[in-house]
Amino acid sequence: MRLSCYLLLGVLGLVPLVGSAADAPAAGTTAAAQALHLDWLDRAVSPSQNFYEFANGTWQKDNPIPPAYPQWGQFGIVSQHNKEVIHQLLEDAAKNTAAAPSSDEQKISDFYASGMDEAAINKAGITPLQPELERINAITDQKQLQAEIAHLQMIGVNALFGFGEMQDLKNSSKVIGVAGQGGLGLPDRDYYLNQSPNFVKIRQAYVSHVANMFLLLGEPMYTASHDASVVMDIETRLAQASMSQVQQRDPRAIYHIMTLKKLDKETPGFSWQDYFANVGHPEIKSINLAMPLFFKAMGRDLQRTSLEDWKVYLRWQLVDAFAPDLSKPFVDENFKMQSTLTGAKELLPRWQRVVNAEDEALGFAVGQAYVAKVFPPSSKADALAILHSIRAALKDDLQTIPWMGKKTRLAAIKKLDMMGERIGYPDKWRDYSALEINRGPYVLNVLRANLFNNQRELNKIGKPVDRNEWYMTPQTVNAYYDPSMNNINFPAGILQPPFFDPNAPMAVNYGAIGAVMGHEMTHGFDDQGSKFDGRGNLKNWWSLEDRHRFNENVKCIAKQYSGYTVDGDVHVKGKLVTGEAIADLGGLKLAWIAFHNSPYYKDAPTIDGFTPDQQFFLGFAHFWASNTRPEEALRRVTTDVHAPAMYRVNGTLANLPQFQQAFDAPAGSPMVDKKRCVIW
Repeated sequence: MRLSCYLLLGVLGLVPLVGSAADAPAAGTTAAAQALHLDWLDRAVSPSQNFYEFANGTWQKDNPIPPAYPQWGQFGIVSQHNKEVIHQLLEDAAKNTAAAPSSDEQKISDFYASGMDEAAINKAGITPLQPELERINAITDQKQLQAEIAHLQMIGVNALFGFGEMQDLKNSSKVIGVAGQGGLGLPDRDYYLNQSPNFVKIRQAYVSHVANMFLLLGEPMYTASHDASVVMDIETRLAQASMSQVQQRDPRAIYHIMTLKKLDKETPGFSWQDYFANVGHPEIKSINLAMPLFFKAMGRDLQRTSLEDWKVYLRWQLVDAFAPDLSKPFVDENFKMQSTLTGAKELLPRWQRVVNAEDEALGFAVGQAYVAKVFPPSSKADALAILHSIRAALKDDLQTIPWMGKKTRLAAIKKLDMMGERIGYPDKWRDYSALEINRGPYVLNVLRANLFNNQRELNKIGKPVDRNEWYMTPQTVNAYYDPSMNNINFPAGILQPPFFDPNAPMAVNYGAIGAVMGHEMTHGFDDQGSKFDGRGNLKNWWSLEDRHRFNENVKCIAKQYSGYTVDGDVHVKGKLVTGEAIADLGGLKLAWIAFHNSPYYKDAPTIDGFTPDQQFFLGFAHFWASNTRPEEALRRVTTDVHAPAMYRVNGTLANLPQFQQAFDAPAGSPMVDKKRCVIW
């Protein structure tokens, strides 16, 4: 269970970061103008009315969403290229049948080959999972039921709840066990509980989908329909007991250390001692029970629901977990439901699906091969130069910010000084020697990889924290701040064009990758990150007065974003996106300050009529250029802690006087908030 704050939920792609700002063409040249992407602009739109549309309107019109995707933008384009690079690596690896047994090369090769053998997968059908179905059917009492729940969780099935490891929020040097709510087949509790027509329609489609999966397992129509209703009833009860996404944002609300005795009292009818033994860790004596009310309800349901109904539920969770890795009928039915949830019109090509699965199973082995191919060590220096200028800007800001008192100010600066930096890839690569991979059946490779990775995570419990471990693979195009580690992380995948482009004006680079770096850095001081000290412990280091003033500023952000809508009338959850909106605002302001303090600003020219400050804001807006299907927009606004792309741009800029000045936006225009939210 990680409390990390990500730039976005999703992954992107890769091109190596080569050269440095000094290698870029002289500002004003054709290459620099092209990197400014002036052809993306919709000049019929006033930048004072809708800057996102002004900056990206033509790009949006010229780049419809490909059928296989729910959303398409810069991240999707780079992601596609990323997959193609890894695809070639895996194709080459799969041809090597002489790789040393048990080596990473053999495992990378055989996983990919098994996933691409569609004929063998279709011929096998459900057969590889038959032993798992038989285990479920053999359950005769509660003890066996609970043992099977533990087993299924270990092989990657979302059975009833989740169990894993985490840093102790109040002792960041220690790894503890954590149990959290789970067990749902739909993305979030709101999909079961919200009574709006969109969600009602999705629930109807879901019940039909579950019934179709039972038909594929060989059940007659009547039984399949009945069993689908059983699944929906069980999952609805779990949803009713679940905490909302907004409630889970408060780390104190999901931190409840309990001994075995207390755990059994909180969860009547469930034996935690047996559970720990069943997941291979009988030595565990206490854990964080993150959502006690959920587990109390779960314990009651375990006793009140019949064993036969639980067996139905577990069969469903098993087939739902592995449907993408089975024969074509299962894959197609699984995609049908995903299409309902995201709006995607076509299934991704098999090679892309296998690349995605291999990234989950053997991500750091794939990452090591990727880094060797496209990311030289020298690339780190280019990223660090901008990062350090952003860090200096934040330190200066902390020393002068008017609403922060002296005691809090000194603690904040100390936390910033202690913040770790990680660029590109880990110094030590993950060991996959205990993982068995062969050329088939494919679904069993996925199952064994799930088991290996879950065992690896649980083996950390009770041991000191490894502060050198990476949680995001180097090929991932994303970034994150980890409050328990107090470090910022920028994998190689995001350190590339268009996020950092050596051919672009430095104003654009600061508006793009600079804003990303500032975004992650300010997560250490957002509404939740600010609750952790420099060592990563959940500890108050604010004065009461400063915390009150800060919280008033946070309320301004929540109110602002709650006023935004998607698909006409579905409101953004302001309290859900607050942390990310704070990071967007703080990150962009810091990037602007750092750019103005840099040697690049003094000599930065105007390009095609756009001043350096205007180029900076265009770089920021272009970063988020995208199109989104209505179904995906609904899913994201329900579950995502990030605001929709347009509001990440317009909502952020409307709070910045620097933007108003750069584009001479009149007071009272949509891009100038009457009451600006000020954080940093």
